[in-house]
This record gives sequence, structure tokens and C-alpha cells, in this order.
Amino acid sequence: MVGATRISNPFYYGDLALDGAFTDRQDELKSLGADLRNGQNVALIAPRRYGKSSLVRRATQHLVAKGLLVAEVDLMKTPTKEKLASALARAIYRDLAKGRVKAKEQVKDHVKMFSGLRIAPVITVNPEDASLSFSFSASHADADIDATLERLFELPAQLAAEQKKRVVLYFDEFQEITDIDPKLPTLMRAVFQEQPEVAHVYAGSKRDMMKRLFSDKNEPFYRSAKVMEIGAIPVELFKAFVKERFDATGRGISDAALDELLAITRGHPYGTQELAYALWEEVPEGFTAMTTDLEAALATVLRAENAHFTLLWEKISRAQRLVLQALASEPGRVQASGYRATYGLPAASSVQRAIEALAGDELVGKRSDGAYEIVEPFLGDWVLGYTT
Repeated sequence: MVGATRISNPFYYGDLALDGAFTDRQDELKSLGADLRNGQNVALIAPRRYGKSSLVRRATQHLVAKGLLVAEVDLMKTPTKEKLASALARAIYRDLAKGRVKAKEQVKDHVKMFSGLRIAPVITVNPEDASLSFSFSASHADADIDATLERLFELPAQLAAEQKKRVVLYFDEFQEITDIDPKLPTLMRAVFQEQPEVAHVYAGSKRDMMKRLFSDKNEPFYRSAKVMEIGAIPVELFKAFVKERFDATGRGISDAALDELLAITRGHPYGTQELAYALWEEVPEGFTAMTTDLEAALATVLRAENAHFTLLWEKISRAQRLVLQALASEPGRVQASGYRATYGLPAASSVQRAIEALAGDELVGKRSDGAYEIVEPFLGDWVLGYTT
């Protein structure tokens, strides 16, 4: 029909999943929201693409609506202390200090607020909206940038007190902090432990490193935050979500196709949304998705992921490739002599190093029965289809 409005695909992946695209996590959402309202620090741990950023954003949306102030710094984008200082200054100005003076006085007031830093930032004013950006020169002594960062870390608590509001300071990919400077955790902990009016969220995707930062008694952040791990979404909850989304947009999905889709993704948030998106595109309005449609959708996803997996494949060692090929065929105890013989794997010591590296990159994981399996969505299917 000419002029008919096309129904949009109800599944969403790639960027943050908010509003209707946000899937379940109601228990985690309730717990995180309560913790932050109460000023509790939280270390949020989840592998890549498990939805931790979406969870934090959804929780803080609710908190902002209740009057809390929320600022975010992504440490993946701040490889140096100078860039960290710039990101902190921008987040403090944009999200924490904006309501403390009248709009016409903001630029003057905020310039004054940052003028007390050991290293004065270069402040650029956007002539269109009067927003500010900040940058810090790299030509200075280490002690000066450390003092500047210390003052920036103190500002959220000062602004919270001035505005009589709770503040949430959210660091994404927090495990990167030690790469920026191994001494930074000590400095941050010294400042943050005296900020009861500021709830700190430390989100990270490298499980072992995050656990060490917050659970090792030799680390500055030891027991300084509630550790919260999130995993895959329970299959039954995702099943209801996927079915409802198909039904609401004039399409159906057979029980067999739905069961097989979730058997492939095992409740992985990003992977389930990606495959469901591709499957929905295979089915015309008024029709029901069948297993044959799912096969076509999976082929589409594998083509889309090919560049990503090819780059990954090129970076890993020969032993890691062999282990992935074996696990793609059959999960198992990779060091057992029978398994190694069946799949032509090298010596147990080489396999051990390979599996540790793959597990460290969150590509494989160990099941409760001790067997290893590929946990990265679609990687096993890609390995079987593209490398064997």
C-alpha cells in the first residue's frame, strides 16, 4: 500500500539498550538503584556485551528523575592521566555543576571553579550553546597532574554538599585504571573513602582483574564496594521477551525456532537481540518464523560478524585456534589425553596456556562439570563454518 508505515524491528543491539529494548534485569535494576540511592559503592562485573552499561544507564535514568546527580567517565577513552582529567572536568561541568547557578552565570562560575586546579585546563567555549570543553597539557610534572586529579576527584562531594543532593560517579571499564597509572587506585581510594554523599560505580568487563581490584586484600579498593556480577539472562525470561516482541509487531515465532534461537545464544543479551533482529527481518508481516528462517538469520549474523571474528582469529596463537576448533565441535576437558588425541591438540602444557588466554579474553568458560565451552556468541558457529 502506497504510504503505508513500515513497522520497525523491535530488537536492538549494538548501542545501549534502553526503554523498551531493555530486557528484564529487574532484580539487578532494583538492587543497583537502591544501592546508589543509599550511597553504596558498587563494583559491577560482566563480560563484554552483557549489558552492564545499559543496566547502569537504566538505573541512573530513574535516579536523575528523582533528583540525583549522575556523572559518567569511560576509562576506555582516557589512556592518559591528562585525558582522564579532561573527561572528569567535562563530566563534572556537564552533569554535576549545571544546576548550582543561573544559566547566564554558568560559564563564568565554572571557569572559576576549575581555576583552583594545580594545572589550569584550557577551556573552550562553544559559541552556539555556551558549553565548555576542557583539555590539559602533557608538559608538566607528574606531581602536578596527580594534584589536579585529586582535586577533580574531590569536586563531586563538594558539589553534592552545595546542592544538597546525592551524587553518583560512574566509571565504565574501570579495570583500565591501572594501565593509566598503577598508583591511581591508591589516590582515588584515599579521596573516595571520605565521600559518603557520593556513590561510586566501578563497572568492568575483565572479570579476573576486577575481582582482584576489589577482593584482594593487598589492593587499595579491597572491600570498598559491593561486588555485583551479572551473567546471561535466564532463558525463560528471554523467551517471553522475544515472543512478545514478535507478537506485538504482527509476526509470530514457532516454539521450535524460539527454543533453537535461545539454544544458540544461551541468554547472552547482545547475541540474543542480534539473532532475534536478523530473524525478525526474515519474516514478512503476518507470517511465523520457523527453524528454516532461523538458519537464514544465523547465516546473516555470521556474515555480519565475520570481520570481527577474522581479526580475533588472526591475533590468537596456533594452539588457541586448535582449542577453539575442538570446542566448536564439542565442549570438553581440553587437557584430558583422550580429548587432545581426538582433536589433535598439542601437549597439555600448551593447551593449558591456550585455554587460560582464551578464558582471560572471555571467549571460553568452564562449566560446572569442569568442561570448557565457547561462550562468545556465534564464535563456535563461525569457527565451524569459516575455519574448518
